[in-house]
Amino acid sequence: MNNQRSFFLNVDWVTVLIYLSLCVIGWFNIHAAVFDENHPSILDMDTEYGKQFIFIVSALVIGTVILLLESRFLSALAPIFYIVTVLLLILVLVAGHNVGGNQAWIDMGGGFRLQPSEFAKFATCLLLARYLSATNVKVTDPKSFLIAGGIILLPMMLIKLQPDDGSTLVFCSLIFVLYREGLSAYFLIVIGLLATLFISSLLVNVWFIIIALVAVAGLLLFMFGRNRKFATGLTIALVLSVGFIFCVKPLYYHVLKPHQRVRIDEVLGLTKDLRGVGYNQNQSKIAIGSGRVWGKGYLQGTQTKYSFVPAQSTDFIFCTIGEEWGFAGSVTVLGLYLFLLLRIILIAERQRAPFSRIYGYGVASIIFCHVVINIAMAIGYMPVIGIPLPFISYGGSSLWSFTVLLFILLKLDSNRMGINHA
Repeated sequence: MNNQRSFFLNVDWVTVLIYLSLCVIGWFNIHAAVFDENHPSILDMDTEYGKQFIFIVSALVIGTVILLLESRFLSALAPIFYIVTVLLLILVLVAGHNVGGNQAWIDMGGGFRLQPSEFAKFATCLLLARYLSATNVKVTDPKSFLIAGGIILLPMMLIKLQPDDGSTLVFCSLIFVLYREGLSAYFLIVIGLLATLFISSLLVNVWFIIIALVAVAGLLLFMFGRNRKFATGLTIALVLSVGFIFCVKPLYYHVLKPHQRVRIDEVLGLTKDLRGVGYNQNQSKIAIGSGRVWGKGYLQGTQTKYSFVPAQSTDFIFCTIGEEWGFAGSVTVLGLYLFLLLRIILIAERQRAPFSRIYGYGVASIIFCHVVINIAMAIGYMPVIGIPLPFISYGGSSLWSFTVLLFILLKLDSNRMGINHA
């Protein structure tokens, strides 16, 4: 009982303040993004900005309830949360509501819809933290690695079937959790090299890439060739890399769907279709660029006001910030996200319980991935894959799931001096 009475003193209020700031920024920018002169009040419940106010208030209630819970339950109930979200992901494939080509929503009535993939993120982080914090579980052990990978892959595969490529990609960020818990840095290096080879193979003649790889390998062998183990490993890596290069285009043209390819082609500059597939990003870049240093002012964005940018209140909310608040406003929002991520990592590192630390890195990974992909998408550096900007984009499922994700960590942190949840 004493812990329950004093939890207000132990909560990291700096993080809560950043959270509230982002929610308020999101609310006002949603108002600007879809402003309706017939419904000017920001509290008009017939509009998205009115509904967002309800979402924010309900999110605060959810956050408060989480802070009042007993921390032991969070670890104990992790498998149940995971199973429930997996069942919801299966249900949405059978009886879900299709929006924009994705069968990712469950209709709750009254104009409200629930997106199970959003809640799968915190459920996966909880179960992953519970498993990796168990006794004798080491991510360097093949069996432990495969089980941890399975925990991540199951919801990923179900979400991919919707198909929701954006949310599927977000789960890949949890590899950073495995890295923090002991996974070799070589895994990250290999993933980075494969991504580089994949993009290079689409942009440059494959023989040029192969010649460059052979030249680099030859230089390394000349410098370190006396080490037989290194020479053998480098030779194997070179052979596999060349094999992968020849597989890129068959994979690209026969595995990826046409709409996915054209979006990637647009980002890489292989095609230029400003009236078609590139329209959204082009209008978003125009809106952000037109804001210049200080922006056009609140409710003064012409790109926003005349609906030139689709999905202005959700996927492309950042262009509203750029247009109306300019470079200064954009940097402020990015600064808040950076501060939040650094704060989350600080919270994770100060935990005594492995469960809390691992969960904290899961929270940081998910939020980081969302922010990077959403903003990169808005400024034309990534294909349009449709994921929300945390705490800012319109939507109840998104805001509630990020609130649950963050406030569970705040609850675990508030009890860090007490119970060990491992």
